[in-house]
Amino acid sequence: MTNQQALHEWTLTPEEAVVLQRRLAPRVVRQGKPDAVTCIAGVDIGFEDGGETTRAAVVVLEWPSLTLQESVVHREPTRMPYIPGLLSFREIPAALAAFARLASCPNLVMVDGQGIAHPRRLGVASHLGLWLDLPTIGVAKKVLCGRHGDVPATRGEWTPLTDRRRAEDPADVETDAEGRVVIGAVLRSRDNVQPVIVSPGHRLDQAAALEWAIACLGKTKLPEPTRLADRLASRRGRG
Repeated sequence: MTNQQALHEWTLTPEEAVVLQRRLAPRVVRQGKPDAVTCIAGVDIGFEDGGETTRAAVVVLEWPSLTLQESVVHREPTRMPYIPGLLSFREIPAALAAFARLASCPNLVMVDGQGIAHPRRLGVASHLGLWLDLPTIGVAKKVLCGRHGDVPATRGEWTPLTDRRRAEDPADVETDAEGRVVIGAVLRSRDNVQPVIVSPGHRLDQAAALEWAIACLGKTKLPEPTRLADRLASRRGRG
């Protein structure tokens, strides 16, 4: 079972949620590396009943074998409609309930979604990391904000994702030659396949986030933790 830090209530209007994101973002720790990793959790969220039901899937894989140790699916009524930039308020309540049902406590969490690669630097992975107080990584399928150069077609190649400085960015944040903030990496996770966006969630830096995402790659586009969570979140009627 994971420890959970009760940060706030979930009954918020979209306007209140934006204000809360800006208040929480400076609490995200963008430095460090996970210690003594023995198991990694993967998280993905799906929806049923036309979006009325949130389905949270959490898997726990042993490291370094990446064999499945445990999986949990939790369903509950969806709390917020789909609003770009506010997905964590729609998805995290069910994810927290799923984590509460785990028998083990992972050392690292990989989330299908953004970390700090978010307009207010608080994507799903960062927001969840604050609640769990665990190192988290965001692995997203699309860019939400920022820009990047071309990514070579070979597996393992990557290019930085950068954005203009925001109020939520710390003063000592990593920047490129143009003074733009580095918020993630655009990673070619498989030869000649659309890249994924890897960004720190909480309690680790960009280099560590990218290192772990690459280390967890299997034969498919997604790292194994989020691939298995994605598959479980998509299986309606099971779990």
